[in-house]
Amino acid sequence: MSDYSEKVCEACQPDADPATKEEINEFLSGNSDWQLIESDAIKKIERTYKFKNFKDALEFTNLVGEVAEVEGHHPQIVTEWGSVLVSWWSHKINNIHLNDLILAARCDQRFRKFQV
Repeated sequence: MSDYSEKVCEACQPDADPATKEEINEFLSGNSDWQLIESDAIKKIERTYKFKNFKDALEFTNLVGEVAEVEGHHPQIVTEWGSVLVSWWSHKINNIHLNDLILAARCDQRFRKFQV
């Protein structure tokens, strides 16, 4: 199984191929907290991270923002008391790109600091 957090993101162009069904299934099988969803006819992956308070949720949100800024690829983030919902998809192709899987795995890495 691949360690998606170690893969390299590539520039996603409007004609880029989406992640294959096999890539998505491999990612989801190794990262069971992520779910494949479809919203407004667009495939996305999403995960809700749980926290003991708002301060930690906000700190994690900022860490996800840093991950996104490094690659110039940005998720939808919903921050609430005790939880952060992160949704990844590539706006240019209205689908899931390999970059989304990579950055989702990097979010999981950042979350480890909050687990007790």
